[in-house]
Amino acid sequence: MKVTDLIASNGKTGFSFEVLPPLKGRGISQLFRNIDVLKEFNPLYINITTHRSEMVYKNTPDGLYQKVSERSRPGTVAVAAAIQQKYGIPAVPHIICSGFSRIETEYALIDLNFLGITNILLLRGDKAKHENRFIPNDNGYSHATELQIQVNEFNRGYFIDGTKMDIVTGEPFSYGVAGYPEKHEEAPNIDIDIQYARQKIDNGAEYIVTQMFFDNQKYYDFVDRCRKAGINVPIIAGLKPITTMNQLNLLPKVFHVDLPMELATELMKCKSDADAKQVGVEWCKMQAADLIAHNIPSIHFYSLNATKSVEQVARAVY
Repeated sequence: MKVTDLIASNGKTGFSFEVLPPLKGRGISQLFRNIDVLKEFNPLYINITTHRSEMVYKNTPDGLYQKVSERSRPGTVAVAAAIQQKYGIPAVPHIICSGFSRIETEYALIDLNFLGITNILLLRGDKAKHENRFIPNDNGYSHATELQIQVNEFNRGYFIDGTKMDIVTGEPFSYGVAGYPEKHEEAPNIDIDIQYARQKIDNGAEYIVTQMFFDNQKYYDFVDRCRKAGINVPIIAGLKPITTMNQLNLLPKVFHVDLPMELATELMKCKSDADAKQVGVEWCKMQAADLIAHNIPSIHFYSLNATKSVEQVARAVY
C-alpha cells in the first residue's frame, strides 16, 4: 500500500519514524529492539536512511595510512526487507543521489522490485564530509529531480541505457520527496525553494516530508505557501526531540534550522544531557499535540538515537 493510501485510510494524524542501518560489522538486533519500543504506536511505515561512502584513512601493514572510500552503514535495501518481513510494516528506504551512480541506483531499484518494496523516499542527500559543496558521483545526479526521472522510467519499464525490460513485474514505485519549511540551505529564497518543490510534485512525487523544525508556525506557513503554489499532496511534518546539550548549536549549524527563543533559553539552562533530553521531550510533545490538534496528515519522527524520547512523546499524544 502506498504511503499516501496509508495516510488517507488512517483517519487521524499518522505516526512514522526513521531508523539507521547498523554500522558495518554489527548485527541488526539493536535496530529491532528500537523498533520494538515504537511499534505499539502503530506506525504507518518506517523509513530507513541511506548513507554514502566517505573517504577515511586506514592503517596499512607497513605502518602508513591509506586513503580509502568506505560506507559505514551499508545494507539499506536488506534492512528494509528485514523490517517488512519481521513486522509487516511498510518499509520506506531512502534512495539518494549523494555518493551513488545511476547504475548503482538501478541495481537498488531492481533489488527492491524483487523484494516487493515499492515505497521509497527520493533525496539528493548531503555533500561528502571532505567536500565544501555538493559534487555528484561519477555518472550520478546533482538533484533529486534527476533521480525522479530514472525512477519514472523504471516504472515505465526502461533501464537507464534505454533498453526495455523483458517483463515488468510488481507494483510501480511510489515515492515522496523532502521539503524545507525554513528553505533548503542552497536556495536563494523560500519562494524559489517552493518552485523546486512544485517541480518535484509535477515530476510525480506523491507526498512531501519536511526537514525537522522547532516552530510549528514555520510548518503552517510552509504548507500555506505550497498550497498557494498549487502543491496539494500530503505534507508530513518532521519532528526531532533534542537529546543532548550540544544540539543547541549543532542542529542549527548542520540542518540550517532555527530554535525558538523559548526553547534555546531552556536548553541554555541545562546542566547535563539528561536535562536537555527532558527539555527536548517536553518541547516535542507540545509541537506534536499542536500539530495533531490542527489535523495534519501525519508526523514523521527523526528518531535516530532518540528512540526513548520519541516513545515518551508518542505515549503522550497518540
